[in-house]
Amino acid sequence: MSNSRPIAEVIEDPQTTAEIRQKLEKVLLIRNFAVTELGLPDNDSYRSYADIGRPYVVWNVVAATEFSLQPKQWCFPVAGCVSYRGYFKQKDAETLASTLQEENYDVDLYGVQAYSTLSWFDDPVLNTFITSSDGRLAGLLFHELAHQLIYIDGDTPFNEAFATTVQIEGVRRWFRQLANPKEWQRFLEHQAQGEIFQDYLQTTHNQLNLLYHQDISIEQMRTEKQRLITRAIENFDQLRVSGRLNQRFDRWMARGLNNARLAGIATYRELVPAFQSVLQQCRGNFNCFYGRVETLGKLSKTMRRAQLEENLPPAMKAK
Repeated sequence: MSNSRPIAEVIEDPQTTAEIRQKLEKVLLIRNFAVTELGLPDNDSYRSYADIGRPYVVWNVVAATEFSLQPKQWCFPVAGCVSYRGYFKQKDAETLASTLQEENYDVDLYGVQAYSTLSWFDDPVLNTFITSSDGRLAGLLFHELAHQLIYIDGDTPFNEAFATTVQIEGVRRWFRQLANPKEWQRFLEHQAQGEIFQDYLQTTHNQLNLLYHQDISIEQMRTEKQRLITRAIENFDQLRVSGRLNQRFDRWMARGLNNARLAGIATYRELVPAFQSVLQQCRGNFNCFYGRVETLGKLSKTMRRAQLEENLPPAMKAK
């Protein structure tokens, strides 16, 4: 926060590089579009810029026991209960990860380029994501601002699917306004690749989940777990060789597969079709959409989930 300066000031600074200046000018356009066209919060978030001198703003730790895909929960006064613990210092995250591994947890530790303080502070644009592609930059801002608008304590799938729905539709409208169908097509191709990768991970998740519910010895389960993970890595290699996936997933896969890495794969997308159906029922009107989402947010978690699933497309219900 102490490093942040108004974007206009950074743009005028002669020491600002041409690349950063151009990106920040685009941020101002995206930020105003978020307010006027998407009905997202008109506050001081993402109207300042900070270079924090590192590639990630926080590092998250996710953990799951050896034979479970349920992530360990951590609870906080403001954010509620979440399936990760975040640190501003990588070393602190590594210390926790090591402790959990010693306790026989499967662990995932990864850097995060952006997050929302849910309007508690004016979130700045950071060097960690400013050089992203235009589609990803716009989508990230729309996603994080959506969290500021509506956030339900203790219901991560609801929050992430809602924000992802705003992100996807927001990016579509952004590129439509710019009359840039090529960038929109590139974004769609990026999304399609992501869906293929998520489906691949979901299949692996489902196979392990079936294994963990079998009544077999620990030794047998441990052996079968390793066999399934080895086969899953081979399946990924086949997807790469076939051209169905490009190289952008290689870095993620290089860290290997375990329960912690697979635990949250459905969090961001499983309810997206339901939210998209609600938006369609509102004929694309975001004020109507936000009103319906706020109404859902007042229900119990069970009722909220049930009503959302009623909005799933027929094909997904049958599935």
